[in-house]
Amino acid sequence: MDLNKKRVFILIFITAVLINLTGCSYSFNGASIPSHIKSISVPVLQDKSGSGEFDLGNNLTTLLVQKFIDDNSLRVSDRLTSDSILEGSIIGLTDATGVVSRGETLTTRRITITVHAVYKDMVKKQTVFETNFSNYADYPTTGSSDITTSRKTAITKALNLISEDIVLGVVSNW
Repeated sequence: MDLNKKRVFILIFITAVLINLTGCSYSFNGASIPSHIKSISVPVLQDKSGSGEFDLGNNLTTLLVQKFIDDNSLRVSDRLTSDSILEGSIIGLTDATGVVSRGETLTTRRITITVHAVYKDMVKKQTVFETNFSNYADYPTTGSSDITTSRKTAITKALNLISEDIVLGVVSNW
């Protein structure tokens, strides 16, 4: 093979690779959502945990709405015009012993939050799933950190993880 043919071959090969890389980019958004579902409504989730935590349901709802906006698979809409609806309630918040170090000193506690979620296809009038989601975050009980602030941070982390799980369940559970 002479030099010019090699150059042409290499140029064609590189062009084909670049076309494949740009033309076949992977995107998860909307990958498994039926085509008739374009929007979702997320009414405020109720806090039935009995934990007494202020604004827990509103905080989770805000996280869910923002994650749906960021994901861009479904347009967030009002209840009357949406193609689907995600309803739910926080059914549990536990604050339990996490790690006990030598000398039986409690060094970490674990916040576990459980949410009962119901996702419905309003176009076909059917329930897609009804399930519980649970996740946790740990916080330190020793050291220089403020326990109240650390606990609130752990609650926020657990809510964030649950909201990610729920959004993933909605966009990929078909």
